Amino acid sequence: MKITRRNTFIFITILLTIAVDQISKVLVRTYVEAGSTSPIIGDFLQLMNVENDGAFLGMGGDLNPTLKLILLLILPVIVLGLVLRHVIQDKSLDTWSLFAFASIIGGGIANVYDRFAYGSVTDFLYIHVTDVIRTGIFNFADLSVTTGMIILVVKMFRKKKSQS
Repeated sequence: MKITRRNTFIFITILLTIAVDQISKVLVRTYVEAGSTSPIIGDFLQLMNVENDGAFLGMGGDLNPTLKLILLLILPVIVLGLVLRHVIQDKSLDTWSLFAFASIIGGGIANVYDRFAYGSVTDFLYIHVTDVIRTGIFNFADLSVTTGMIILVVKMFRKKKSQS
């Protein structure tokens, strides 16, 4: 693989995403008591320390260990590798798409690393607008994956709209 400005952008985005996520998780594990809740902005944004042994919103946490290994470690590593290969090879991707894919890859790697190193993922942010409008507990890796997906969906709709 040739070192280009484009590939450097991809890898720096991935590495920064992983770094921000992992540093934030170390701080939460060190300074926030497990199971505690602390308001950051009233009830709207809260800081917690929760270990999630499943995937999104804890789904899969009750799977047997073999299925967990396959679905939460092996499969994500394969998919992330394939997406990275696609991003590096597809020279038609614009900067926003590169940023989106790199954010998804970085967030995915950060959470897979947690599952491998700790057996669970540390989640610590919670947004509560109303009893109906609220998030699950999440971390910066989740935020990166979600942001990347939103960017890709917006780009897709804009592309579709300009073609019609």
